[in-house]
Amino acid sequence: MLAGFRTGLACAFAMLAFIGLPPQQASASEFICKPTTLTRDAADLASAWSKGSSSLRILAIGSSSTEGIGASGKDKTYPARLSSLLREGLSGRSIEMVNAGIGGETAPQTLSRLKGALADGRYDLVIWQVGTNDAVTGGDLGTFRNLVADGIAAAKRAKTRLVILDPQFYPGIKETARYRAYVDAIAEIARAQAVPVLSRYQAMLGWYQRDADGFMAALAGDRFHMSDAGYACLAQDIARSLLGDKPAVALAASVR
Repeated sequence: MLAGFRTGLACAFAMLAFIGLPPQQASASEFICKPTTLTRDAADLASAWSKGSSSLRILAIGSSSTEGIGASGKDKTYPARLSSLLREGLSGRSIEMVNAGIGGETAPQTLSRLKGALADGRYDLVIWQVGTNDAVTGGDLGTFRNLVADGIAAAKRAKTRLVILDPQFYPGIKETARYRAYVDAIAEIARAQAVPVLSRYQAMLGWYQRDADGFMAALAGDRFHMSDAGYACLAQDIARSLLGDKPAVALAASVR
């Protein structure tokens, strides 16, 4: 019952985001995923991984983008694809990727789970996807800022490396300035705390600006969640950001 409620809530968020938009099919044109480094601030993670244990444990936590709503299967989610790319780029290293995504969650819910996960287990890296549902549902920005700062503090207390994955860009954004305020708030708080941000918003905006028609193939049928193609490109960009210029990672993709 709880899972059904969460899925229904995620769908409700998507419907809220697209009120007034006519139905549209994803473009059949070719979507070219050009390699992008989401942030240079995460490069220190690559050097940190050059030494140490032969296994790495990573927690991907967030809402529907982490769970993989819109993907055709669990193996098509961004955490699953990222795990494969990291195994390739860090040849010989064992990667354990824990997908803790729950569709429909807002920051307070995910923050509670994040604190629990940090208390219960050891992770070499946590990727915290946050902000989209808070921006879409019109949450209080001041409260949101405090929640992000609280999550960063929790990771530091646990001595766990943290990177934040910010909200996605999609063409149907309502109240663009308010939505962007959440993106900017994440960047500002993380910068002040020296925490890297993987700017999905900027990456996807770039995809859209390069090819607005082809970009639709990166989104699922609801024009909000990402498709297999979108998750694949996101995973490639995160891998590039975390691994730097390691040649073993194939970062150019052409998908429909």
